[in-house]
Amino acid sequence: MKSPAKRVFIAALVVLTFRLSTRAQSGPPADLDTYVARALKTFGVPGLSVAIVKDGRTVVAKGSGVRKLGASALVDENTLFGIGSNTKAFTTAALATLVDAHTISWDDPVYQRLPGFQMYDPYVSHEMTIRDLLTHRSGMGLGEGDLLFWPHTTFTRDEIIYRLRFMKPASSFRSHYAYDNLMYIAAGQIIPAVTGQSWEDYIREKILLPLGMNTTNLSNAAFKPSDDYAFPHSEVDGKLQVIDFVVLDNAAPAGSINSSAAEMAKWVTLQLARGKFPNNDKRLFSEEQSREMWSAQTVLPTPERPGPLAALHANFADYALGWGLRDYHGRKLVGHTGGVAGFVSRVMLVPEENLGVVILTNAESGSAFDSILYHILDQYFGLPNNDWIAAFHAADETAEKAADEITKKQNAARAADSKPSLSLEKYAGLYTDPWYGPVTIRGENGKLILIMDHTPRAVADLQHWQYDTFKAHWRDRTIEDAFVTFALKPDGAIDHFTMVAVSPLADFSFDYQDLYFSPQPGAN
Repeated sequence: MKSPAKRVFIAALVVLTFRLSTRAQSGPPADLDTYVARALKTFGVPGLSVAIVKDGRTVVAKGSGVRKLGASALVDENTLFGIGSNTKAFTTAALATLVDAHTISWDDPVYQRLPGFQMYDPYVSHEMTIRDLLTHRSGMGLGEGDLLFWPHTTFTRDEIIYRLRFMKPASSFRSHYAYDNLMYIAAGQIIPAVTGQSWEDYIREKILLPLGMNTTNLSNAAFKPSDDYAFPHSEVDGKLQVIDFVVLDNAAPAGSINSSAAEMAKWVTLQLARGKFPNNDKRLFSEEQSREMWSAQTVLPTPERPGPLAALHANFADYALGWGLRDYHGRKLVGHTGGVAGFVSRVMLVPEENLGVVILTNAESGSAFDSILYHILDQYFGLPNNDWIAAFHAADETAEKAADEITKKQNAARAADSKPSLSLEKYAGLYTDPWYGPVTIRGENGKLILIMDHTPRAVADLQHWQYDTFKAHWRDRTIEDAFVTFALKPDGAIDHFTMVAVSPLADFSFDYQDLYFSPQPGAN
């Protein structure tokens, strides 16, 4: 028998638990509009939209700010944004339908479903499964090969997949997590290989139309002037401005979808219902496949978060199939972020609370969507208020200060009075990388320019930095500058050149470090 003191304690605990549970099931934050407005101002985001789904019902779907900097058209719940890598969950769900139909299995070898698939290592080529394509454990480096589609290139999806065989691994197969996009392009190409339908047609027929996602599209080339869509914005040379849309059709399964808060709410509702379509008994995928897609596959590190973000430290973190997993105050979170030029987004599911959050933005500040996300989660979890805007802003300032220090050290260490080993015309010529292919260096007005032959907008002025290193200063200022370093043979001829991003804050998709350009015979 329990003592009276224990009974009182247990009764109090039950009451406290009930109160917390009741509070956790309350509505969205009462100050959401003002909080979003403050986030827009603090992080320099022109516009964003938010959707909240609770217990199978959309309780919030609204926009804030403007679609385009300097214009008057406002963001609303139907404004389309690039959702970037949140596309990956759509690709995974499409594959899940094929698993349910017994057309494929998650553990089928890729080469059996995608003829001609080949990695650098023959063992990996033989052992790579569809599951491996979706879990960022291929052995390739972070973002390796992204320059095959980013910025926009002339390569097709099949050409990108073919070039996987030339990409040297950064680690052993299945031993490390390293986020990649090319494996998702390959995963998407399995759909036409086994169904005869393009990735676009399959996604549209099986997912978008049945869900009523009627304005969501699969390419920004589909936009018409009269459509309700946001424009991309980026900070270029220190100033936020409208930039051009980057076409991602050749990487579509990894990140090309454009959608709205209202229609992403329908997607989130289906996910929380474990694949069941709203308002009918039909399913996109089974509960079994839902569990599989939300099950840990690749372990992620859980580093301590610094300073004001310490409360976000996770006890576990994993990548599943098209989704990331982690915990927050005792709840399992299932989510993903997305980023393409001028847009970043966040989708977060809390299955045990039957709660989903979508935040879409038309700038490149992850801190904007995360500060709003955790403000919403704290409200639904019954947690004390935390000023996440201030916390993320402080973290951004710390990161920017650290990057500035690195840049200052680079400049201070530079041998500015040094000269190139060769006359400029000796550096000109045609070079090739095993996976990217050709680039051209030629003279123009007494200086050198570098042209990435398959990337129409990648034209850079080569500014001498020191010794045989030049800085590639891209004329399209949305492309991250790179150091270009030439290595010479004993006879003074050029052996090769390598590249590395100048800024420590450069997006990992500018994977210059994976390139190794050699002169084409007879071309220099």
